[in-house]
Amino acid sequence: MEKRIEFFKHNLTEEDIDLANQVMRSTFLTTGPMVEKFEKKFAEYLNISDAVGLTSCTGALHLALLCHGIGSRDEVITTPMTFVATATAIIEAGAMPVFVDVCPKSGLLLPELVESKITEKTKAILPVHLYGRMADMKGFSTLAQKYNLVLIEDAAHCIEGMRDGIRPCQLSNAACFSFYATKNITCGEGGALVCKSSEEAAWYRSARHHGISKNASSRYTKRYEHWDMEMMGWKYNMDDIQAALLINQIDRLDANRKKRQYMEIHYRQLLQDIEGLDFIEPPDDSEISGHHLFTVLLPKRCSRDEVMHTLQAAGVGCAVNYRAVHTLTYFRKTFGYKSEDFPVANEIGNRTITLPLYPKLTEEDVKMVCETLKKIIHSL
Repeated sequence: MEKRIEFFKHNLTEEDIDLANQVMRSTFLTTGPMVEKFEKKFAEYLNISDAVGLTSCTGALHLALLCHGIGSRDEVITTPMTFVATATAIIEAGAMPVFVDVCPKSGLLLPELVESKITEKTKAILPVHLYGRMADMKGFSTLAQKYNLVLIEDAAHCIEGMRDGIRPCQLSNAACFSFYATKNITCGEGGALVCKSSEEAAWYRSARHHGISKNASSRYTKRYEHWDMEMMGWKYNMDDIQAALLINQIDRLDANRKKRQYMEIHYRQLLQDIEGLDFIEPPDDSEISGHHLFTVLLPKRCSRDEVMHTLQAAGVGCAVNYRAVHTLTYFRKTFGYKSEDFPVANEIGNRTITLPLYPKLTEEDVKMVCETLKKIIHSL
């Protein structure tokens, strides 16, 4: 294959870059007016009260747990089929991640499986909207109310999502988002948290900036007032350069989601006749998925590494999303997990491969990826 198909290409435009350049030519670079503008626009897109710009989704998850009193000796139920940050944020808050195996069709955490793991130590549930598809937030909300639990969403893959007429944060205490390099909107790194009260948003804005009472914008652009440190805080504040890159991308979220959805449908059609190849279940027609990633489960007879290395040598970018968290060295050594503890997540983690999916991808690109993957699998 002469043409190279990258695993991911960002969707930044000259308009986005120009706005960031305006910030860099201005006096103020850190958390200031652009962050405030982004927060307002992001909250309006999600139809939620408040958004808080942060440095990462990891930071958002950490602060959300702390804001709702999760800490030492508490247990937080979550999924092993996710990026490690979902679990490490729980550990950073001082709590214990408790994994529950996932649905074999969707890879999502299910309320009925979670309920059987709730104990007196359980203080929160942290579902993940995997690959862009929302978890059953109605079911989790019912569970959280029944057992008086905090409910926090890892929505890193799912800004655009809707299920049962519900969008992120409408039934939870907070929803957390990522703007990492490969996300549906990006500023290289970055994240946000959305919540439903101005009081909580004020806490998050202080907590993201060392717990001090005034940010740099208020200290240096207005008449000087002394600041105080009112609580223990962290260094999680988004800066104006990041915010400037994100602001106009919000306007393109829905159009770009439809492009990815179209390409995912195309992939499924072209790959459906490969013997032994399985798909993660697509969203129901009534749902809106963020279509953030497209993964397939390779035939069990195939060596995933061999398939991936051959794909890469042929000019096709690919990745793994994800190896199950409980199988990673730190979690095995620290908590004593074995691969077979969560067999569904373990199998998905061992067979999954992520193919290119982004708005700049063309039908011809998808066709080339599928033809290359077919040849490799048939040759093994």
